[in-house]
Amino acid sequence: MKLTDNDKKILNGDNGLAPQKAMELIVRYGEIVGAESLCSVTWADLFCGCHSYLGVANSIDFDEVFSKMALCTNEKATLEKMANGCICYSGVEPDCTEIPEKMFMSDDKKALNLSFLSRFVDANVILSGNCIPYLTGFVPIMGDHFVSCESSAVLFMNSMWGAMGNGDGIEASFCAAVCGRTPLAGMHLKEKRIGTIEVRITTNPKTLHDWDNLGYALGRKLPPHSIPVFTGNYEKPNSIILKTFFASLACSSGTEMCHIVGITPEAPSYEEAFKKSKLIDGKCCGNRKVDSITLSIEEIEKAKLSLTSKDSSSCRTKHIDYITIGCPHLHIEELREVARFLDGKKIHSGTHVDIWTTGPMKYMAERCGYAKVIENAGANILTGGCPSNRGYPNGTKKVAFDSSKQRQDAPINLGNDNIFFGSRQSCLESAIKGYWVE
Repeated sequence: MKLTDNDKKILNGDNGLAPQKAMELIVRYGEIVGAESLCSVTWADLFCGCHSYLGVANSIDFDEVFSKMALCTNEKATLEKMANGCICYSGVEPDCTEIPEKMFMSDDKKALNLSFLSRFVDANVILSGNCIPYLTGFVPIMGDHFVSCESSAVLFMNSMWGAMGNGDGIEASFCAAVCGRTPLAGMHLKEKRIGTIEVRITTNPKTLHDWDNLGYALGRKLPPHSIPVFTGNYEKPNSIILKTFFASLACSSGTEMCHIVGITPEAPSYEEAFKKSKLIDGKCCGNRKVDSITLSIEEIEKAKLSLTSKDSSSCRTKHIDYITIGCPHLHIEELREVARFLDGKKIHSGTHVDIWTTGPMKYMAERCGYAKVIENAGANILTGGCPSNRGYPNGTKKVAFDSSKQRQDAPINLGNDNIFFGSRQSCLESAIKGYWVE
């Protein structure tokens, strides 16, 4: 792999031990994926905080933990600053620092988490604490190279903006942010971003729930590593719908990019999406035969039914203990809709309801009065983390979700007969009644 003079200086330790160890991993990673060179990273979405998985490091020393778990080295390296020119955000964190008492964490864990987050701030990481960074200021433009640990964010930014990034994972993302470089491979290459399969949408999805179900069902049917190109007659989805669609699609398939003909910037037409007879960086893409798939209503309904309890017919007598809404984190418009539904109503006394969003969205909800309405109804508005990180209230036996991604992350020990999945309205009505409502 060709390294620049500056790459070699970092690899030799001229910039310090942490950048050196980060570069060592990036170079190994590049060699494994067959990259010919590296590229500069200007945006990084990182998994910051004292997450539970870090406990395997058997240490509470930040630099020791970061070295082992992020830089993948047993040599203790001090994290000083992220690479110059790389704007860094934190992704979902293990705590809602605004109301930590709602996060089921011990006082020691809360203090340790805050100390870890403080070190990231010192290293120039912005504590955004959300899974929808692309709607809160994390905006790599077309052609910018980014790294992210959030699968739906990778899919959104590659597809909607033409930014360039792979689903690298936690360690590779941290190392790229520390040394400022990542392998020029995968979605960082123009020729790898071409559509590989046509997906004909014939079911006319309209609601957020329709698109969520479509994404989950489609993800189960897509070939591995494919880049779908969506065609068909359907109402143009907005960014709020797409964040949920991309979350379900990314979680069920691992897809890192898609094209929506006439909507996404690299697919102004069907022909452009597949780059038919086009030259990209001197390489001919050719007139390839394009396969296509179509999902029927029956296939989507079957996929949806696989996500919910088979015991829903008799659930009127079975109490729902916990309902979580906001995966991905809710937009202010969604918070407005939740507030409108809950206005003047009360959550069932035995049902715990969490509404997950981002700090900026909660701030707007407070200014508009939506937060007060939601909280007066008895629900919690949480920021920073997500239930997959935090866990559920003690004694939880039956849960309900409005997100197929959250449903896929549900603890296996709950058992399928205790998990309910449906629209947001179903979840909110169930929260009022205390039992599942289709």
